[in-house]
Amino acid sequence: MIRDGIYYALALVVVAVLIGIWTTPSLAIVPLLLAAFFLWFFRDPERAIPSTPGAVVSPADGKVTGVSTIQIEGEPRTSISIFLNVFNVHVNRSPAAGVISAVEYRHGKYLNAMNPASAELNEQNICTLITEDGYPIIFKQIAGLLARRVVFSRRAGDRVARGERIGLIKFGSRCDVILPVSAKVLVEVGNIVKCGSSTLAVLPTAQGES
Repeated sequence: MIRDGIYYALALVVVAVLIGIWTTPSLAIVPLLLAAFFLWFFRDPERAIPSTPGAVVSPADGKVTGVSTIQIEGEPRTSISIFLNVFNVHVNRSPAAGVISAVEYRHGKYLNAMNPASAELNEQNICTLITEDGYPIIFKQIAGLLARRVVFSRRAGDRVARGERIGLIKFGSRCDVILPVSAKVLVEVGNIVKCGSSTLAVLPTAQGES
C-alpha cells in the first residue's frame, strides 16, 4: 500500500465521521466508499521479476497501445506505449537494471493519454537509463486527462534493478518505453501487460544472445 492512499482514506473517514455527526448518518457512506476506493487504487502488489538476460519489463500495468519506430537525434528507436486506466495499478517499476543517466521533468498539457500527441505535449517525467550492457532506454511517465501528478523517486546517478519500484502516476495515464532498434519486441498492440513481470522486449546481451 502506498502512503498516499492511506492519507486520502484517513481524510475521507474523518469527513464521514463529521457528516455522520452533523447531518444525516446515511450520507457518510459516500466518503467511506471513496476512502475504500483510494485504498484499493493505491495498492502496490508484489511482482515476480523475470530473470531472462536482456529482458526489458513493463514499467506499468496497462494495455499496449502503440509499437512504432521513431527518430531521436537522427537515430531510429523502437517506442512502446502503454495506457493505464483508472483501474490499473499505478506504481511504476524500472524496465531494466542499470544506472540512471538523466532525469527531466517537463511541464505541459493534460491531453487524453490515448492521443499520440500526449507523448510530446503532456506533462511528463523522462528518465534515461543505461543498462548493464550499455544500452540506452528512455522511460516516460506521461500525465493524462485525469492524472495531475507524476512521482519519480530516483535521481541521476542512481543504480536501479530490473523491476525496482521507481515512481507513480496518479489516476489514468501513459508510459512510453523507447528502446534501441536491436531490441526484439515481444508484445503487440492490444496486449495487456503487468508492471515488472511482463517482458516487453529482449536486448542482445554482452555475450551476443538475444
